[in-house]
Amino acid sequence: MDPTNGNTALASAFVEELARGGLRHAVISPGSRSTPLAVALWRQPEIEVSVIVDERSAAFFALGAAQATGAPVAMLCTSGTAAANYHPAICEADESAVPLIALSADRPPELRGIGAGQTIDQVKLYGDAVRWFCEVGTHNADDDGLLHYRSVACRALAAARGEPRPGPVHLNLPWREPLAPAPDTEAVTATDPLALDGRNGRPLTAVTPIDMEPSRFLLDEVAGHIGESDFGVIVAGRQLDPELREPLTHLARAAGFPILAEPTSQLRCGPHNRIYVVSAYDHLLRDESFREEMKPDLVLRFGEMPTSKLLRTWLATSGADEIVVDPSCGWNEPTRRAAALLRANPTELASGWAARLGEDRPPPARWLDAERAACETLETELAGLAKPTEPGLHLALGRAHRGGDLVYTASSMPIRDQEAFLAPSAADVMFLSNRGANGIDGLLSSGIGAAHASGRPTTIVTGDLGLLHDVGGLAAVREVSTPVRIVVIDNDGGGIFGFLPQVEALPGEEFEALLGTPRGVDAAKAAALFGLPHRRLDSLEHLPAALDAGTGLIEVKVDRRANVELHRRLTTAVLAAVGG
Repeated sequence: MDPTNGNTALASAFVEELARGGLRHAVISPGSRSTPLAVALWRQPEIEVSVIVDERSAAFFALGAAQATGAPVAMLCTSGTAAANYHPAICEADESAVPLIALSADRPPELRGIGAGQTIDQVKLYGDAVRWFCEVGTHNADDDGLLHYRSVACRALAAARGEPRPGPVHLNLPWREPLAPAPDTEAVTATDPLALDGRNGRPLTAVTPIDMEPSRFLLDEVAGHIGESDFGVIVAGRQLDPELREPLTHLARAAGFPILAEPTSQLRCGPHNRIYVVSAYDHLLRDESFREEMKPDLVLRFGEMPTSKLLRTWLATSGADEIVVDPSCGWNEPTRRAAALLRANPTELASGWAARLGEDRPPPARWLDAERAACETLETELAGLAKPTEPGLHLALGRAHRGGDLVYTASSMPIRDQEAFLAPSAADVMFLSNRGANGIDGLLSSGIGAAHASGRPTTIVTGDLGLLHDVGGLAAVREVSTPVRIVVIDNDGGGIFGFLPQVEALPGEEFEALLGTPRGVDAAKAAALFGLPHRRLDSLEHLPAALDAGTGLIEVKVDRRANVELHRRLTTAVLAAVGG
C-alpha cells in the first residue's frame, strides 16, 4: 500500500487485491481524473500494463486479451465520454461471457450536474450489460475505507469470473484532489494491519469457483439416451477450451455420432483424432434430400450455436431432442426447442458419457463419406482459379496455419466463409471471434489484444470495412512483440449483403449506396500511417510467405459481385459429388 496520500493509499490497496486475486493484464487510456489508479496499476509489478490512447480500441484490446487467456483483464479510463467508448466492447463481453473489469474514474458527487467539465452520468452507464456495478464512493484512507476498496476488488474479480456466468463488471471510482501522488501522509489514518496490508500475498477475501462437476444421475440419464439413439449428432460451436477435444472425440466414437464442428469450437483443427469431424455441413445441408436423410433423433451441443443459418434451421425443424451443454450459465438456445440445458463441466460430461457407453459404435458412414467428397471437391474447384477468391483464401489460410497460431476472425462474411471453407487439419490453432454481439467494430484491437496476452503468432482476418471501422486500433500493434498478420479481404464494400434478399429487392444504385457501401479503402496507406509493412497478394500461392514475413497488413483483392456466384457454383459442385 502506498501511503503518499489518501488517494494513493486507496488506489494501491485496490490494485494490490486485484494482483493477489490473479489479475495479470490491464489496459490504461490516459486522463487526469484516473491518475491515482493509473499510477497504482503501472507500479504494481505483477500486472502488465498496456497504454492505449483511444478508449474504444483499448476496450476491445482488453476484450481480446481476456478471451485469449480466459482470465479477467482490467481497463481504466478517465471521466466523461471516455467511459462511453467502452460500451461496444462491454456488450460483446456480456454476450460472450468474457471477464472484463471496467474502471471508470469520475468526478466526486459535488461536481456532477453543475456544468463541471468532462462530466456525464456514469452511474450504471452500461445498464444490464454488466454482471455487477459498484459506485465505489469517496472514502477516507481509514480502516473502513481501505477495507472497502480491498473488498470491492475481490468481489469484482469474482463477479467477472462468474457467479455463475462470467462477464464484464463496472466500477465507477470518484476521486477528489489531489489526483497526483503529492505527499500528504496525514491523510492516511488507518491502523488496522488488515486494512493497511491485506493478507500478505493472499486476497483479502478468496472466492471459490462454483462446482460444475456433473452428478452421477446426469451422467447415467443422458448416457442412456445416447445409447438409445439411432441417429444422433454432436454439434460443436464456439468454445475456448482445447481440453475438450479428446473427450469429445472419444464420445463421438463411442456413440457413433459425427461432430459438426465450426472452427471456433477448437474441434475442427488440432492434434486430436478428427476422423468423426465434419466441416462441410453448411454445403451438405443445402440439399433437401440430404437434410431429410440425415435428420437426427438426438443432438448433443457443446459450445454456442454455430453461425451457419442452415444448420440452425435444420436443428430447429428436425424434431430431435437437443441437449445443450452450457457451463457458462447463459441461455444460448436460439431454436427455443432444447430439451435440457446442462450446467456442468463439458469435459467431464463427455468423458463420463463415453465411459458409460462401452464399445465404440460403427462410424456415421454417410456423413463421413459426404465430408470427404465435399472437401475434395472444394479443393479441386478452388485450385483451378487464377485469381484470389474469398473461399479460396480461407482454404489457403487453413493450409498455412501452424501449431501455436491464434486466428481472430471478423464477423460478417469472414466468419461465415471460415466456417464453410476451412478444412480440418492437425495444426493446433486457437480460433477466436467476437460472435456474442456479432459486430465488426473493434476487431483489429481485439485480435491485437489477444496476441499480446497470449504471446501466440496471430492472424487477424477482416474485410476492408472492418479495417475502416477500427483503423485506429492498428496503433496498438506497438504493444505486441509476437507477429500480428492482418489479412484484409478487400472487396470494396459489404460483401455479405450480396447474399441477402435486399440485393434483388432494391435498385442497383440504392443497394450500393445503402448496403454495398464501397469506400475505396486503401490498405497500403493505412499500414503506412502506423509504420507497418504492407503486402498485396495477387496469388494465394504467396500467402505462406506473406504470413512468415511477420507483422504487417496482407491485402487480398477480390471481386465482391463474382463472389456470390462462386459460392453457388461451389455448393452445386459439392452436392453433385455427394449425390445430393
